[in-house]
Amino acid sequence: MNDTAAEYVKQMLTGAEYVRQITSVESDRRARSAFHDLVLRVAPPGGALFDFGAGPGIDARFFAERGFTVGAYDVDPRMREFFAEHCRDLMDGGRVALDCSTYREFVTRRTSETGARADVVISNFAPLNLVADLHELFAKFHALTGPNGKVIASVLSPYFIDDMKLSWWWRNAARMWSDGYFFLPGPQAPHFRRRLANFASLSMPYFRLARLFRGLPPLLGRDAKGVEIGDSAGFAWLRATTSRFMFLEFEKCAPQAAVSGNIGQTSEGL
Repeated sequence: MNDTAAEYVKQMLTGAEYVRQITSVESDRRARSAFHDLVLRVAPPGGALFDFGAGPGIDARFFAERGFTVGAYDVDPRMREFFAEHCRDLMDGGRVALDCSTYREFVTRRTSETGARADVVISNFAPLNLVADLHELFAKFHALTGPNGKVIASVLSPYFIDDMKLSWWWRNAARMWSDGYFFLPGPQAPHFRRRLANFASLSMPYFRLARLFRGLPPLLGRDAKGVEIGDSAGFAWLRATTSRFMFLEFEKCAPQAAVSGNIGQTSEGL
């Protein structure tokens, strides 16, 4: 995380206050429900998940109660404290485990060669938008996941049409299209807004950005399948204009490709 975002995390609401806020808004409840449904479609039944930016443990508990084993990490001590109480029975039963290390320790600690690997890394309500060095984080996700591992991330859409009505979006639009991202220092959580092409570039060679889903329940049957990101998906971003969040599915690259960096992906126009 960059220094500004890390400082914000230290000043965040307590876990209980955050839960009250995040569950009181109808659009947030719908976004969480849509994310849950997507993960349930993608993850193998009874598989292993790793919840990055797990917050107070709402998602970890949801999936553990549906037969998954869940490893989790969050940088904020107050969120971890709430998480430990909220998921205590599941942690005692071995269904949920919480990593309480610092962020630097988390991304640099060597992953055991013989330890269990996650089938899917999940990250809900935009933790990836707080991270400056996503390339480093995707390297960690690569180490945490098995051969067919995936990452399902809910991130803030830089294409959301309601944001385009605001002055801050237009002040940053040129940089977003030229550099692929821009940084918002406040007044809410300091964070990065990234184009699809930026996510695609920073995830390689560890993961390939495969699909985009709008961050709300599907309107039509075809919405549930998402939009494939590839040579013919230059306008995939149009699917992300109608919701505050967009859900991204990343597929793990082969080990030899991750080592050599020999992965290509067309991301022009994304």
